[in-house]
Amino acid sequence: MAQAVEEWYKQMPVITRSYLTAAVVTTIGCSLDIISPYHLYLNPRLVVKQYQFWRLVTNFLYFRKMDLDFLFHMFFLARYCKLLEENSFRGRTADFFYMLLFGATVLTGIVLLGGMIPYLSESFAKIIFLSNSLTFMMVYVWSKQNPFIHMSFLGLFTFTAAYLPWVLLGFSVLVGASAWVDLLGMIAGHAYYFLEDVYPRMTGRRPLKTPSFIKALFADDPVVVARPANVRFAPPPADELHQD
Repeated sequence: MAQAVEEWYKQMPVITRSYLTAAVVTTIGCSLDIISPYHLYLNPRLVVKQYQFWRLVTNFLYFRKMDLDFLFHMFFLARYCKLLEENSFRGRTADFFYMLLFGATVLTGIVLLGGMIPYLSESFAKIIFLSNSLTFMMVYVWSKQNPFIHMSFLGLFTFTAAYLPWVLLGFSVLVGASAWVDLLGMIAGHAYYFLEDVYPRMTGRRPLKTPSFIKALFADDPVVVARPANVRFAPPPADELHQD
């Protein structure tokens, strides 16, 4: 059993494995009081005035207490992050990292701006960890890129992947979780989907092109497509034609 888990872990692509590891270690560390969540949560005042910039990253790593909700989000993270990195972003690790960076930036910006809006500031002030939202963003992007895959929810009913975010949102509401967290993930996911998939088809321009300095951080392996042996795709050289 342990060997099977180890093999499953090793076979994960690099971004998925790194994020899952950081999330599990951070959450377990907080549960054991090795790390304090008060040093991790998103606090704009501490970021700006005391230069605690790590909070812009660590608030995406902590998934609150280790309960059923934590297990659900670890499953979503391991499954849909892996599916995106291995399929839609196969051979494009830098682009996948840039997608997560874009999502994290959008989510952080929404929370910061929402905290300045009257009547909404109190609700946004309660959102101090965005890990669940970033996970939900990945689910949303995957559902948009694979809308016709048939799925089942707890064996109760079937639906296509296009409706997966809405099914999970309804489930969150039923179990008493905050709908804001999932909605923020859907907003960030739709922003990425529109700018990366829809807008380029409309205008021929791609506003989310991955910067060269991010590409330089990752050595993407080229995607090799096997072809049958002894099959010519061009005329043979002239000297071969004259050989006996």
